[in-house]
Amino acid sequence: MKAIIIDDERKARNLLRVLIEENCSKITKIIEAEDLLSGVALIKEEQPQIVFLDIEMPEHSGLEILNFINKEDVNFEIIFTTAYNEFAINAFQLSAIDYLLKPLRAETVKNATEKAIQQIGKSEISLKLEELNKSLKTSNFNKIGLPFSDGLKFVNFEDIILFEADGMYTKVTTIKETEILVCKPLRHFVELLEIQPTFYKPHRSYLINLKYIREYIRKDGGYIIMDNDKSVSIANDKKEEFLTIIQNIG
Repeated sequence: MKAIIIDDERKARNLLRVLIEENCSKITKIIEAEDLLSGVALIKEEQPQIVFLDIEMPEHSGLEILNFINKEDVNFEIIFTTAYNEFAINAFQLSAIDYLLKPLRAETVKNATEKAIQQIGKSEISLKLEELNKSLKTSNFNKIGLPFSDGLKFVNFEDIILFEADGMYTKVTTIKETEILVCKPLRHFVELLEIQPTFYKPHRSYLINLKYIREYIRKDGGYIIMDNDKSVSIANDKKEEFLTIIQNIG
């Protein structure tokens, strides 16, 4: 299995090479490039399975890769390496794109590489990149990428009614689709959407969009009815907080 490292800093390339060689035995050939254009040329020539791509480079950012490769030719996985701030990282997470934060560590390189190997040929990386670039250009992170069995769906936050835990999976209900089974646990979405004020976790099994609450029923310990008729439990330790929130909404 081949990998290409594209990074303008020699020390960064050397470190990443060592970490890959010591922790990722499935990668048997590693090629290096010091800028995006020479990296693109190597991608076309070598046909790698994985590309480790730095974002902040002179001349061309790693995010511009689709400007130089046709979308239909992107048949490899990309793992971005970056020192980006938390605000931009949120866009990566929402777009379901893998990244490594500098300074790099052996465990994170190993985990990201193993995950990328599993996703080769089925992750729709070009679609993810398009959505990521839109988000970064507008600073308007209003969509989230939902990986499911057949690919990836990008859904507007405002179209999501609720998330429901299902073991290590999550059922996502939107105004357009009854249910999408997503291969991520509920905590992934709780962490990712904690900065979105319309989402609230009333119970360990649910994350709801407050704009789609239809009723609050006090009997039977108290529960919520959403606009799609779904009943959602409220944890005992969340009732007071929840009632305060809905009173403020009103």
